[in-house]
Amino acid sequence: MTHIDSYEKELAFQADRRKATTEFIKLTSDLWYDKAIEVVLFKNQVIDKNVSDIINLHEYAGKFVQKPISIFDSVEILRAINDLPYPPSKLDIGKLTYEYHSDDNGNGEVKEFVIDKLKGASTTEEIKSKDVVLYGFGRIGRLVARELMAKTGRGTQLRLRAIVIRGEVSEEVLEKRANLLRADSIHGKFMGTVNIDVQKKALIINGTTVYLISAKTPDVLDYTAYGIADALIIDNTGVYRDKQALSLHLKSKGASKVLLTAPGKGIPNIVHGVNQAEYAPDKNVIFSAASCTTNAITPILKVIDDSLGIAKGHIETIHAYTNDQNLMDNMHGKYRRGRAAALNMVITETGAGKAVVQALPGLKGKLTSNAIRVPVPNGSLAVLNLEIKNKTSVDGINTIIKKYALEGDLVEQIQYSLSKEVVSSDIVGTSAPSIYDSKATIVADNGKNIVLYIWYDNEYGYSHQVIRLAKYISKVRRFTYY
Repeated sequence: MTHIDSYEKELAFQADRRKATTEFIKLTSDLWYDKAIEVVLFKNQVIDKNVSDIINLHEYAGKFVQKPISIFDSVEILRAINDLPYPPSKLDIGKLTYEYHSDDNGNGEVKEFVIDKLKGASTTEEIKSKDVVLYGFGRIGRLVARELMAKTGRGTQLRLRAIVIRGEVSEEVLEKRANLLRADSIHGKFMGTVNIDVQKKALIINGTTVYLISAKTPDVLDYTAYGIADALIIDNTGVYRDKQALSLHLKSKGASKVLLTAPGKGIPNIVHGVNQAEYAPDKNVIFSAASCTTNAITPILKVIDDSLGIAKGHIETIHAYTNDQNLMDNMHGKYRRGRAAALNMVITETGAGKAVVQALPGLKGKLTSNAIRVPVPNGSLAVLNLEIKNKTSVDGINTIIKKYALEGDLVEQIQYSLSKEVVSSDIVGTSAPSIYDSKATIVADNGKNIVLYIWYDNEYGYSHQVIRLAKYISKVRRFTYY
């Protein structure tokens, strides 16, 4: 074969692959909007992705499982799923494609394979959708709003109905709030439409009305006046943090449960994927999603403690600066945080080491922690310096964590990074709260002292954990196949 023939063959393959990817995009959209079946690819979202994004995700998947993941096979499996009467679900097409080519499944008919793998879907109970109110509309509130509205689909799970703010709701306020939702300096443009309705005092997001309500305190509202009932209140203000204060939400008509997007006192602090099953939604009404750092380190600490045992350790968080710090040097209630955030590395405290214990009681008294705020606006890194009970190696640790990232209860929480070049800006927009840097792991010669590097998008990854917990609390978790 000549070089020209080889090149022409490559061009033909690329055209066929891109054509298949176009069908992949159409099938995933049809499944989502027609049947409320969400498709992901090894936890990566595929809704609203373009052809190049989907091809790159397939390339990543192949490297991750060390076996080619073909777009052509993915399309065949999606066709079979689309032809079958499945209930609202969340399905990992990467895992299904990989399993289809395993020794046990590679020779069967695609439809028969899909029926066998997704047989549990037929026993799934019907979901009753849940109204959601965001109390506060800051960094986390807006990201949660973006994700809820982008993933509303047919509205079978969480429905964002209202946002509560302080102060008047004027046309100017509506427009400013809308613009903050439309555009974000870190996370880019919202992939949807945001308009305002001055008469309704509402944002019209993707054509859906979301009321903007003014209140000074959480206990004076009547959500039923807006057609909202039995609502989950997601408090992202950071003002109300203990059980007594958060209970004020439940005095408002139409509110039934509360979720705090910060560490809470006297209430369950939950890292979804780790300890949510310990707190039944029917028996608890107030929950905390803990902190972004706690959500980043707890899944990895659980894996290491369960597999190798943790004797003791120290956690150092290299954290992006936050809105709580000063733009320029000025007075601040906490030491060092008064200095200009974008110009200084700032040593400060973190309660993440102690907070982990609420999810993993076996680590009580074994961990210390501290934090350094650094001049980046988003994207953080936790360094886990641990002494373990059983000897291991770099390959040993990587094998363990890769297994947990591929299957089990923590697949949504742990992303396994294969890159030798990853830096903080690369992980912005990652939905997993823990991104394990497999190329940075250090193991001492004695095999018992290890250093692990865990990246996390302290805004976007945490917001997804909040939503996962909100779905659990609201009992709208669908059938999933990971």
